[in-house]
Amino acid sequence: MDWSSKCKKIKAVVFDIDGTLTDGRIGYGCGSDDMIKFFSAKDGLAFRMCRQFGIKTAALTARSDKANTKRLTSLHCDLIKDRCVTKGEGLQEIASFFDIQPENCMMIGDDFFDLPAFAICGISVAVADAAPEVRDLADWVTVAKGGHGAMREAVERLLKSRDEWKDFIKPYYDLFKK
Repeated sequence: MDWSSKCKKIKAVVFDIDGTLTDGRIGYGCGSDDMIKFFSAKDGLAFRMCRQFGIKTAALTARSDKANTKRLTSLHCDLIKDRCVTKGEGLQEIASFFDIQPENCMMIGDDFFDLPAFAICGISVAVADAAPEVRDLADWVTVAKGGHGAMREAVERLLKSRDEWKDFIKPYYDLFKK
């Protein structure tokens, strides 16, 4: 099957958070037990791109914390599946929630815990600084590191492969037509 056909079957973008949507650092401070994380604004655009084309978004993460919930809620993420110990099972649950199959999901991750989801998804994407073995097993590897626009890059590549990118950027290019 060619990439265009495979990409057209994707109905959900599923992603790990720590090391994928963030650079993996976790901080504590100011006498608080709440985590401090940093997310890239570039990845925020990926959620808008997905919404425009009817692609669902879902976080698949072992960790549950306020920083994740706050960021993903502000981005209108469709589903947050946290406290997930086995990501293959988590991806199956996400697919069931959206009434699709795991092969209709693109999974973006960075480490060994993401591999069970990679094994059953339609397209697996490793961020640039993922574990070498994860990069080797992924269908795509981003140029961007985790937390530095990797999700946006993956979604852009998906839309380009589906021949939908031009529809996303057209309104912006139209601003420059005289």
